[in-house]
Amino acid sequence: MSPATLLAAKPEARSGAFLPRRAPGVSIILATYNERENILETVASIFEHLGDDVEIIVVDDDSPDDTACLVGRLDDPRVVLIRRVSTRGLASAFNRGIIESRGDIVGWMDADMCMPPALLPAMIGELDGYDICIGSRYAPSGCDDRTKLRVLCSRLINGLARVVLGGGIMDYDSGFVVLRRTVFDKVSIIPTGYGAYFMEFLYTCRRKGLTIREMPYRFTDRARGISKSAPDLLSFLRTGVGYVLRIFLARLRRFD
Repeated sequence: MSPATLLAAKPEARSGAFLPRRAPGVSIILATYNERENILETVASIFEHLGDDVEIIVVDDDSPDDTACLVGRLDDPRVVLIRRVSTRGLASAFNRGIIESRGDIVGWMDADMCMPPALLPAMIGELDGYDICIGSRYAPSGCDDRTKLRVLCSRLINGLARVVLGGGIMDYDSGFVVLRRTVFDKVSIIPTGYGAYFMEFLYTCRRKGLTIREMPYRFTDRARGISKSAPDLLSFLRTGVGYVLRIFLARLRRFD
């Protein structure tokens, strides 16, 4: 059965999983919704910079633009496609990818080429001395090259997170990360909402004594497609309010 047929036959399908495969060293997770203009370039760039010892797990939320079909047609055993029909959400998509991943090193990032796959080898190299490495827009030498309003709002959110959550992290909602699988022995992500899950995740990692390295990079605004976090002003404001609430909820959460 071809990947395209598999996708059509089941409400939530996983292609690339029905043949025995050697466990890769690295698993990179991409959560997608309407990313047909970027997904193939992102996948190709990850392979270009990480080589063959990597699996790419694409978790697609039933994109109406046929993103999943494009990925399925790759017919590459290194690419795992999970198409979700009844489930939605960025955090839950990354969580599903984590569950399905097999690499000793696990990472996730956006699929829109705003985060450079070229940085992944250097980030992975930092895991020799740290448990987690995040790509950081706001660490020294980093850059956020989006519109002034979005940069201002992001900096305000991160400033609030640093005050409330502490830990000295400059880019609390980075969403661009690689880590050792052993991190999940102590911490798991809360699979609800959009990007605020990442702030909670980093805060919990700090509380559990895990070490975090921030690597600066230049975050560019997407060249193709529509932003999922800010398709319009109302959605942008709603997302921002959600971030603020999750910051305080994370601070109030009890730890065992």
